[in-house]
Amino acid sequence: MEQRLVFSPGQSGRGVIERPPFSRDLLSERLRHHRPGLRRSPGAAPSRRGDDDLNPGMNISASPRPAAVLVGLVEREDGFTVLLTRRTDHLQHHAGQVSFPGGRIEEKDATPSQAALRETEEEIGLHRSHIDLIGRLDDYITGTGFCVTPLVGLIRPPFDLTPDPFEVAEVFEVPLAFLLDPANHQLCEKEVKGSLKRYFAMPYGRHYIWGATAGILMNLYEVLR
Repeated sequence: MEQRLVFSPGQSGRGVIERPPFSRDLLSERLRHHRPGLRRSPGAAPSRRGDDDLNPGMNISASPRPAAVLVGLVEREDGFTVLLTRRTDHLQHHAGQVSFPGGRIEEKDATPSQAALRETEEEIGLHRSHIDLIGRLDDYITGTGFCVTPLVGLIRPPFDLTPDPFEVAEVFEVPLAFLLDPANHQLCEKEVKGSLKRYFAMPYGRHYIWGATAGILMNLYEVLR
């Protein structure tokens, strides 16, 4: 079954929603006040995000492998952008998909933050001296068995990138304003192994941003709106 668009606010004809520009201070303040994993009520399980949010009954691993990614906000003269990568087609997990730089948390990583910074440097050659971490989003559980901790960081240009050709096919940036505009948020579905799977998508030019990456960006949208 081909992908089917379930809902797109952009189809309503509202056009682009104007948003005031973000500053370093405003972004830092919004992220500082976000508390990932808060319990909705006494005795309830800590909140988290995951592929099963849109797919009730999806089989999610009870002990997912820990991972961390950098949600990097680049400070450009005409506004912030989000730094993204496209994974190479031969990787075992999420091959060819748009993702944040990051990967598994290893024993040598004392914290998820250290893992995200290490993986970012290894994958795309961005040194941590260019990155100011300002907060984190909710953990995201993927259907492939990972618990991803997204760390949000401000990236100061200029910087040089040296992507690892084994893991990274491309590095690109998307305007933050585009990703925060509800008109660009889509809910889609397609058949996967005989079952319908729903997921968020944010197509940008020739780049199809979807799945866990779009789910994490939806969390960023909720925190910053």
